Amino acid sequence: QRKNPFSNDDRLAAKPVHTHRGDSTYGRPPEGSQTEQRARDAHSHVGKEVEELCLIIRSTGEVGEDGHVSVTFGQLFETYVTISNKVVGILLRARKHGLVHFEGEMLWQGKDDDVIITLL
Repeated sequence: QRKNPFSNDDRLAAKPVHTHRGDSTYGRPPEGSQTEQRARDAHSHVGKEVEELCLIIRSTGEVGEDGHVSVTFGQLFETYVTISNKVVGILLRARKHGLVHFEGEMLWQGKDDDVIITLL
């Protein structure tokens, strides 16, 4: 269906129906759309939460012999959970961006309380 039958907007017929893998627009919302703006806003919000997490690690952790600040997951969880319940997700995002390091794929409250999280 090239055109939405519930819309009077003829511009929809001119847009390609599907993008294909490898295309620069594949998996991306249309440029200038509200969806694109919401994605930018969400990315910005998560970035701010990652920054806040790094500040909390810096303020609650201890400086090691290598000069890096470290904190246990249990200590960080107890401190950060009063701010946000997304501590594990934000930690994973921070690790993806090379800001923190910890062992393991996922951290679980109770089981991984002694895992060391290092601010890079």
